[in-house]
Amino acid sequence: MRSYLAAALQMTSAPNLQKNLAQAEELIDLASRRGAELVTLPENFSFLGDEAAKVAQVAEIAEASEKFVKTMAQRYRVTLLGGGYPVPTAAGKVYNTALLVSAEGEILLRYKKVHLFDVNLPDGNRYQESETVLSGQQLPTVCHDDLLGTLGVSVCYDVRFPELYRHMAKQGAEVLMVPAAFTAYTGKDHWQILLQARAIENTCYVLAPAQTGFHNSLRQSHGHAMIIDPWGIVLADAEQTVGMAIAEIDPSRLAQVRQQMPSLQHRVFV
Repeated sequence: MRSYLAAALQMTSAPNLQKNLAQAEELIDLASRRGAELVTLPENFSFLGDEAAKVAQVAEIAEASEKFVKTMAQRYRVTLLGGGYPVPTAAGKVYNTALLVSAEGEILLRYKKVHLFDVNLPDGNRYQESETVLSGQQLPTVCHDDLLGTLGVSVCYDVRFPELYRHMAKQGAEVLMVPAAFTAYTGKDHWQILLQARAIENTCYVLAPAQTGFHNSLRQSHGHAMIIDPWGIVLADAEQTVGMAIAEIDPSRLAQVRQQMPSLQHRVFV
């Protein structure tokens, strides 16, 4: 592992596949021009805002999304995370799938979101992800990359389940990716503190690409795509505008924090 720049992109995706992919490419292009070698797209980067329309177009969305991630990674010579898109299943529902692809277009990781967001919020909004999504049944694996370090992937609501991240840390994770479309209501209180907790307790960098703003008349995302260092310090925050958080991933900083706070070595129950 060596030092490099990573980018957590922030989008306002809509129920329009082609419009979303065009927005995503603009941001990938910009991140590449700024020198990022690891670029991460948020959850639902290719389609967001209308569940019925998503299910009706799921085969097209899935095919276009995977092709897009592979093509963009090769075109811009970056390792690229497609942070979450629907993949149809035989049961008629979808898997919320994240895909990590190398600059050569090779699939490094494929992760199916495990924890599904079934919540009735006090602001009146109801989210029932399980109505259209099947839970993945496999714990996430990690990808060992000689240049970028050991990378782990999760998706959005997963961030509330620390055992998932400890599992990746036990596999040697150094960079944890948390692509999300966090709701505005929960995000204002929980988003940053949860990301910092996952970074601190696992002494890992955290990359959190995000959705922001309104996706239709009802659904609003919190924004604040972030990069956090292993001590829990926020290195970059995209606030609430379309754009990116970009920062250096520094192996010497990782080693320093893990030496100063060797909590992973002090685990009693493993």
